[in-house]
Amino acid sequence: MKNALQQNAIALAIIAAFPFFSAYAFAADDHNTKQDNQQNRQTQIERVTIKGDRPTTLPTEIPTTIEGISAKTLATTINAIDAEDALKYLPSLLVRKRYVGDYNHAVLATRASGTGNSARSMVYADGILLSNLLGNGATFTPRWGLVTPEEIQRVDVLYGPFSAAYSGNSVGAVVDYVTRMPEKFEAHAKLVGFSENFQEYGTDKKFSGKQLSGSLGDKQGAFSWWVNINRLDSDGHPIAFTNKLVSTGITGSAGKPVTGAIAGKNPQGQDWWLMAATGQYHTIQDHAKVKLAYDITPTLRASYTYGVWRNDMNSSVESYLRDTTGNAVYSGDVNIAGKKYTINPTDMANSKNQLEHITHGLHVKSNTKGTWDWELAASLYDYNKDIARAPTVAIPSADVGGAGRITDGSGTGWNTLALKGIWRPNAEHIAEFGYQREAYKLRTLVSDTTDWINDAASKRFSAFRGDSELSSIYLQDAWRINPTWKTILGGRFEQWSAQDGAISNASTTLAFGTRKENYFSPKAALAFRATDELTIKASLGRAVRMPTVSELYQGTVSTQTIVNNDPNLKPEKSWTSEWSAEQSLNDGKGLLRATFFHEDTDDALYSQTNTLVTPNITNIQNVDKIRTNGLELAYQNSDVMINGLDLAASVTYADSKIVKNDKFQMSVGKWQPRVPQWRANFVASYRANDQLTTTLGVRYSGRQYGSLDNSDSNAFTYFGFSSFLVADLRVRYKFDKQWSVAIGIDNLNNKKYWAFHPYTQRSVVAELKFDY
Repeated sequence: MKNALQQNAIALAIIAAFPFFSAYAFAADDHNTKQDNQQNRQTQIERVTIKGDRPTTLPTEIPTTIEGISAKTLATTINAIDAEDALKYLPSLLVRKRYVGDYNHAVLATRASGTGNSARSMVYADGILLSNLLGNGATFTPRWGLVTPEEIQRVDVLYGPFSAAYSGNSVGAVVDYVTRMPEKFEAHAKLVGFSENFQEYGTDKKFSGKQLSGSLGDKQGAFSWWVNINRLDSDGHPIAFTNKLVSTGITGSAGKPVTGAIAGKNPQGQDWWLMAATGQYHTIQDHAKVKLAYDITPTLRASYTYGVWRNDMNSSVESYLRDTTGNAVYSGDVNIAGKKYTINPTDMANSKNQLEHITHGLHVKSNTKGTWDWELAASLYDYNKDIARAPTVAIPSADVGGAGRITDGSGTGWNTLALKGIWRPNAEHIAEFGYQREAYKLRTLVSDTTDWINDAASKRFSAFRGDSELSSIYLQDAWRINPTWKTILGGRFEQWSAQDGAISNASTTLAFGTRKENYFSPKAALAFRATDELTIKASLGRAVRMPTVSELYQGTVSTQTIVNNDPNLKPEKSWTSEWSAEQSLNDGKGLLRATFFHEDTDDALYSQTNTLVTPNITNIQNVDKIRTNGLELAYQNSDVMINGLDLAASVTYADSKIVKNDKFQMSVGKWQPRVPQWRANFVASYRANDQLTTTLGVRYSGRQYGSLDNSDSNAFTYFGFSSFLVADLRVRYKFDKQWSVAIGIDNLNNKKYWAFHPYTQRSVVAELKFDY
């Protein structure tokens, strides 16, 4: 069977990737000039061609490596159900998406930042900040649900903190989504169905779902509008497994005799029992977005975006344990193989989420292409409703009530303001400058309730709150020294403050003092056009990643003492550099890029155990220094050997080590958590004709570690971080200009792999689409 699958995969690989790795490390022209003069370039591959009047965060001059994907490439090559799927094959990127509709753990990893470092990247859509910079970690995923794949015009990724236009959170990458805005009447509809066969431990089931999307838009004179709605109904596979170490059992006959527990080993190689599958999420997500734009003058456009994202989630449990009469066991003292284990009521807990998040975005931009242009952008992201419910007593199913707790995050959110200017005094200089403000507000209230399903909150159990604000001014000048040399020099001054922080238990509230700090981050880049086909580039930048309000203020209070947080955390400070060489191929149809990157990060923020104090303290702390050296190779070409065969590939090597950590010496010399040594992607696409396209994608990630001391040596297990090699297939057929159908398989080789939780196993995706 395995050989047959391999043969079929090879046969179906008469494919090619439309060139969507638009790899270049230095933008020589502004976006409008790129669009107007694209046909005159030596390199005719897909470039950033965003219209100057579109809402985007991208600066005019880009002093760093940039990759991108267009709507056309996305439709033909990727089984895209969620917005983050658009990034699937871009170099050095990984989104930790565990199942379709993963709304709270789909974190972005970059060259020198793992999936535990969500605050080291920035994600925007039409100028609205989607990155959840309230915290840093797997639970602070970007709000991907505010974008649907079919509304994407294009996505661009800037690597590294080399543009003065972004804060220190850009140290890993900046992702910029630009969604559709019509030039004439448009109508779109898409129906998607998907199904996964999941087999892990004692679970062997099929998990399926469906998605329906619709869009309308038009432009009438100076006014244009766009409406998009989307509903996703997804049954995800279980993401967690109740377990007990064999060594914790008490030898004897006490406890209810049970069968069904599955023997295994944890990441440290210790024997344990797997007793249940938990976190099997059924999510229903609704997305609605309205975009309006008005051309005040031929060179001045105002636009407004309103978006709503709702998520209702019910989590269920599958217990593997059975008593002597065959009934499922969920809690209490049990006896397995002659040892007693206690299953606490929350070990096999169900949960429910009810979320309603709202965004507003306002954008006014001039596009004269003359001496002066300016831009104003403001956005708001509001947790209008954010309720999580879970029981605290043993229950047999998700539909049984009982005592529990309600976590209410309503009132949490962030807002941004940006004022930008562009000055073009002559043909040699383009200066960009601006003022930016980002404000974050954390509000979390945990309350007891008599019925975790239906009742209202009663007594407070705990609470967290805090605000932070970052105000910045920046200046960046692109100087074309002569036809072969160009440089960009810039700097960013930032003033950060944190205030109104407090942490509470049932009866006590502890407040924190106000912090205010200033930092300056210089930026520099240089490009040399050695020949018409070869360009050599270098970039250098400093980034200061401020502690988030969650890192500062979330924790517990015990006998008037703060536990599990440190309001005096230092910010992360990184110096990052890259050197690139780019060679145009095949008369401008292809590109080969080699990039060496280096990063030194002082005071990196990680959860660890401080062994210098007694008793030891485990919380988020500053790791003294992490150093990363790496090499990234990216290749893409069109019509390789035969017409219609397009290829794209990338390989990334990263040597990322902890070089100093006084609080936890056992971690020194070890690999940075969740940053693999090797990553690679390959995409091939074959356009048989204007109707039929077939695509094969391959993704690889090397061994990772989840702990700072790399003690988790057993990777292919729950809590583990494993390597993987998976293949994806997509076949798309266009019946005519309006109708198309696609079928695909993700994880064709059915690889079982882990990033703390299990990733998706082999899944089939079918899609019917209408475009007018």
